[in-house]
Parts: sequence; C-alpha cells; structure tokens
Amino acid sequence: MEEDRMDTENYIILSSREVSTPDRGYIGRAWGAEMFPMRVDRPIVKLEEADLTKRERNYLLNDPSTRAIAKPMPMKLIAPVSRSSNDTVAAKAKKAWGIDAVRASESPFDGTGITVAVLDTGIDPNHPAFKDVNLVQQNFTTEDGNDLHGHGTHCAGTIFGQDVNGIRIGIARHIKKALIGKVLDNDGGSSATIAKAIQWALQEDANVISMSLGIDFPGYVEWLVKEEHFNINAATSIALEEYRANVNLFSELARLVVAHGAFGQGAIIVAASGNESNRPSYEIAVSPPAASTGIIAVGALNKSNQGFIIAEFSNNRANIAAPGVNILSAKAGTSDLISMSGTSMATPHAAGIAALWAQRQLDMTGRVDNQSLMAQLVASGIYAPLAPGWEEDDVGTGIIQAPMS
Repeated sequence: MEEDRMDTENYIILSSREVSTPDRGYIGRAWGAEMFPMRVDRPIVKLEEADLTKRERNYLLNDPSTRAIAKPMPMKLIAPVSRSSNDTVAAKAKKAWGIDAVRASESPFDGTGITVAVLDTGIDPNHPAFKDVNLVQQNFTTEDGNDLHGHGTHCAGTIFGQDVNGIRIGIARHIKKALIGKVLDNDGGSSATIAKAIQWALQEDANVISMSLGIDFPGYVEWLVKEEHFNINAATSIALEEYRANVNLFSELARLVVAHGAFGQGAIIVAASGNESNRPSYEIAVSPPAASTGIIAVGALNKSNQGFIIAEFSNNRANIAAPGVNILSAKAGTSDLISMSGTSMATPHAAGIAALWAQRQLDMTGRVDNQSLMAQLVASGIYAPLAPGWEEDDVGTGIIQAPMS
C-alpha cells in the first residue's frame, strides 16, 4: 500500500560518506623513493531539509550514511540579563575588565591570520570597532541583513573589536576577516538554520565559530500545545524526543567539523551555556547546542572582592568559564559602547582567546589543528583567580587564559 505523501513532516538530515581521492604523498622518502600518488579518504557531507513520511524517515535512519535526523526546533537568543550604557570603571581603566581577566593584554598574540565566525543577530558594519575588518556577511533570516537587535554586534566587539574612544574592548584585535552569519531575528531562528550556518562557516574556512544561542524548549512545548493541540504531557514528551535528536544533530556536526579539519585548517565551536539558573535557589544544566559533544560550553564569571565568582544566572556543567557580567563592547546603531551581562558575553571571550591559541598554532606549525586547539583552550583554564567555594560543575577547568609564548 502506497504511503500518503500528504502525511509528511519536516526534518533536518545530516549524512556523510567517505570517498577516496588522489593526493600526493612522500611515503618512502627517507629511502629515496619518488613522490607518488596515494589515496586518502575525505568526508563528503550533505545537510538538507526535507518533508518525509514515516517510512522514508525510518529508511534514512537505517542508512549507514545518515549521521542524524531531527525535526527543526526553535532557537532563541541567549538574551543578556542586563544592559547598561554607563561603565565608568572601564572608561577609567581604558579597557573592558575581561581583557585583563583572561590575560589578553599580556599576550604577544593578536589573532593575526585567524578567521572567526559569529553566528548571531548579525552585525552593525558601520560601528568604528570594525573599521579594519573584512566582514563577510551571510543572512539566514528574512529580516534585514544587519544587526537590528544589538546582541551580535556586542559579541563581535568582544572577539575582535578595535579600540573605541581609547577604550579596548576586543580580545583578538588584529583579526582581519570575520564571518558574520545572521541566524536569529526578532522571532528567533531554528536548529536547521544554525546547522546550515555552521556548514557555511566551515566552507568559508572559519577557525573559531562562536554561538550565543540555545534551543527554546519551553517555546516548543507551548507551540505543540497551542498549535498542534497536544495536552501538556504529550507535548513535553514529544519535545524531549526532538530535544535529544537535536543534541545528537549538533554532536554529529561537531564530529564532522573535526573530520573537516583533517584535510585543511581546523575549526572549533564555542557556545553559551545559558542563563536559566537562579543561584543560589537553583541551577540549570547547560542547554543545546552547547550541551552537545564536541562543542565547548562557556559559563559566565563575575568579579568579587575575593576573586572571580560564578554568575548567578550561569548554567552549570560548563567546560570553561570567562567574564560575563558588565562586559563593555560595541553598541549597534551608534559609535558608542554598552555593557551587557550573560553567558552570551562570556562566549566571545572564549572565541577571542581561542583565536589567540589558533594563531600560536599557525605560527608554529603552519596550520590549525582543531583537536589540539580545543585541548589547548580547555587546558588554559585556571582556578587560582577564583574566589573560594567554586565548583568544577560551574566553571569547568576554570577561567581561560591567553597564550603567553
């Protein structure tokens, strides 16, 4: 009996296969052998959206080339928990406080030769913080291509922004090429859009991909109740199943990022852990995509008289921690600066420091290896500057540090 094509649902399908391609090798060179063609396996990755019947979905699930199948879930901005246009401390110090906290001001590295991707709300390309940067913009939304929200502009400023009015805001100030993927608008986005943007960033040779966004699980449950008319129990169960499928999707994407790096310049993904906690009352675990295997989850730190402390909103089970409270950076639509707080603000610190470690690799070896870069970034974390009482679940390996030599 033929299956009714009207009874379909939309899915994201990630598949890959390895193909052998000619390459040049030097095997036997030590014994005077000539260079000869050899064959290497390269992954061919396909990412698509399609309307599938249940039978088609099950067929693809059993196909060994299929890495992941998931229904698109709504993604939302990990919105700042606060904003302030006045930061007199930073103005007096002539730099945002996170710059010194991660020792970027002491590092001999500045991001030269490294390409970063910021997947967010876009960017204000006219802000003076970005005057010397080649901004490659790609709009994955139906909204205007520039930043109408301000979030993406602020995050980009922390990663590679130039000094503004004599105040340093950027970690890696000599990055000359940045990929700006606008993946969120006022209505949010979807996991399908984010997956496509990651693939685009890889194709454009990104070394570091920064994402300050997360799956809107409560919003998806609400949509299932209101629009699909499920009761709350059924809606929650369906949402959990798709939540797991999307975590697997991003885990497989991260794994293919590693495979991609074996045949060119490597890339790593850093993502915000989320702002849903309310310490000391309760803590929430890191949300996807940061929860996915192979993506570095970033927690947020604040200052105190005894050292750095975990921010009250920061989700736990982070891999690393970085400054995330009252962070001064570029303000979209102006030539000014603004302070924001959130794990969204901690994540670009991690992306900037990753760019410095990537430059170190590039200078030493001529290429960026993603597995080594991930290990170096995570291992750079230290506990010494933290106030007593920190927990590893909250800060991971500690506050990340820039390379010194």
